[in-house]
Amino acid sequence: MKFADTLKILPEFAGEKLVLTDAAGTELATIANAPGTAGSFRVYAYLAQQYGAIDAEAAAEGLAIFAEHTEDASRHPGTHPNIDRLIAILATGTPLNARII
Repeated sequence: MKFADTLKILPEFAGEKLVLTDAAGTELATIANAPGTAGSFRVYAYLAQQYGAIDAEAAAEGLAIFAEHTEDASRHPGTHPNIDRLIAILATGTPLNARII
């Protein structure tokens, strides 16, 4: 299934942005709920709701959701930072906490 199709079936989340933190609570990244990143915001919010944190299992599901974009991110590191982050979580097993503001 393509990313756009999967995105349609994910729940919507209200909020301005999603903040990602490490285990110590240090803010590592934000994903705005705005044009250009709203899809990533929705995926990460869904994963956080389902798994409680973005761990390796959540990252694997996230990469499947991003579908064709995951393949492109693998071929062109740095072009999809929100997908790159999931790839790194899957590789290291280091989870991130997420909260919507």
